[in-house]
Amino acid sequence: MAANLRAPITALSPLFNYVRVDLSLSNTVTGFLTTLPLLAFAGLSPFVSKLAYRWGMEFIVFFATCLMVIGSIIRPFGGIPLLLFGTLLIGFAIAVGNVLLPSLIKKEFPFKMGLMTGMYSISMNVCAMLASGLSVPIAVKSGFGWQGALVVWSVFAIIALLFWLPQLKYNQKILPNSVLQQPKQSIWTSPLAWKITLFMGMQSTIFYVMVAWLPPLLISQGMDSTQAGFMLSLFQLGIIPFTFIVPIIASKMKSQRPIVTILTVLLLSGTAGLLFGSGHVWLIGTSVFIMGVASGAAFSVCMMFFSLRTSTAAEAADLSGMAQSIGYLLAAAGPTLFGGIHDMTASYTIPLAIIIVAAILLFITGMDAGRDKKVFGIRR
Repeated sequence: MAANLRAPITALSPLFNYVRVDLSLSNTVTGFLTTLPLLAFAGLSPFVSKLAYRWGMEFIVFFATCLMVIGSIIRPFGGIPLLLFGTLLIGFAIAVGNVLLPSLIKKEFPFKMGLMTGMYSISMNVCAMLASGLSVPIAVKSGFGWQGALVVWSVFAIIALLFWLPQLKYNQKILPNSVLQQPKQSIWTSPLAWKITLFMGMQSTIFYVMVAWLPPLLISQGMDSTQAGFMLSLFQLGIIPFTFIVPIIASKMKSQRPIVTILTVLLLSGTAGLLFGSGHVWLIGTSVFIMGVASGAAFSVCMMFFSLRTSTAAEAADLSGMAQSIGYLLAAAGPTLFGGIHDMTASYTIPLAIIIVAAILLFITGMDAGRDKKVFGIRR
């Protein structure tokens, strides 16, 4: 399931130029294709944990995977309406995985949370990297264009569905001890939960702005579509090892503030490279890679916050739902705002300020979220 949590989105962005020409889309509408899944995340995430209590985690993940398969198959065909509707279904499916997989890890692997979070993250990001790097070559060489390239990535959803079927026999409509585990206080009243939520929003904003607009930005600097897609893969490559390593390191640290400081410096340095590195392939490549490292570290630390700052799987699911709902709602503005500013200014310089502001807010919230405490004020 984790393998499908980013690939359907990263597969589309390198193909934006083909989609835009074929369907006559503006930059703002093109950015909305990346924003739409984020709106789905924001709208569904608060209710995912409640659906899991009612129907069982395993069944809800199964149902979400079915939506993933349907959305992946229909979105390349039928013009703009099916492209948007299929993308929305994919967004709902990803929202379920985003919320429930960290909670499942805490429930099933309480003594290996760092390792399992790393495995979950690396599965997600390896497939995201492959999708971003291979979509253009597949579209060009298959003869089926961007539609054929998107259909290829639906195979991952079908495989996930087949692998998840045996899990249905373990489905429970109520989590073990869920009545006792459910928090007595509302997660929405915790100041720390709100800081983790904002941290989630800022790291997601940076990731989805990069996924949506890095290829067009680099094409405007003189790269061809294949090179730009490769740079997006390089961004993903920077993410991959650190999404595995950082959770293991973070789980052994009482405070994650040093990690937050390092990733903020990397984000600001990488953004500076994008601003001033036009025409210098090695500088752009290095900048993109270190931004991937920072993005991977930020995501992994955020996933660990869901476990480290809560006491039970139920609390983790509620915090995950809150953070991903509000966080993705904040992030949803990123790609569309980036595209809108670009349309108004005909430049990528001013829109890149979005990443700088997000990195600063990431640092401010992360310095408090990284302290050794719980969402309801109980220290470990």
